[in-house]
Amino acid sequence: MSEVRVIKKYPNRRLYDTAISRYITLEEIRQLVLDSRPFQVIDKRTHEDITRSILLQVIAEQEQGGDPIFQTDLLKHIIRFYGDPMQGSISRYLELSMQMFLEKQQQFSDQMRHMLGRAEQPFYHLRELAEEHVPIWRTVRREFLKNLGRDSAAANAKRKND
Repeated sequence: MSEVRVIKKYPNRRLYDTAISRYITLEEIRQLVLDSRPFQVIDKRTHEDITRSILLQVIAEQEQGGDPIFQTDLLKHIIRFYGDPMQGSISRYLELSMQMFLEKQQQFSDQMRHMLGRAEQPFYHLRELAEEHVPIWRTVRREFLKNLGRDSAAANAKRKND
């Protein structure tokens, strides 16, 4: 495992990468994350670990771009959990959800790589994968139509009563 890279944040708000002996930007911090390079950001004056706050700045910078991950309503919900007795639970829930998402994403990528690696009939394997999910979609469709029928019947009954 590679050594943890130390980034020092100076009072002038600049970030100094001690591994390469130069100032770096938030974009370069983002690249360290993308490259899975371990690093820690230390406040030069207080010697506090401020890695989380720097990562939040990277996220804020990315959110300003074209296609944000965190929609306004989600951010409001997250803000409401601060100070709430459930704050620790939501943190753990989000962490576990992301972990599960990453695992499923990896499984899907592995399945696609495995199927498409068999160049003789890749569409056959894609069809097999789709067929595995047909029962789920049928159940969802059936429940949707059942609820749609109930809503329609209720609306018709209301019109008759009006």
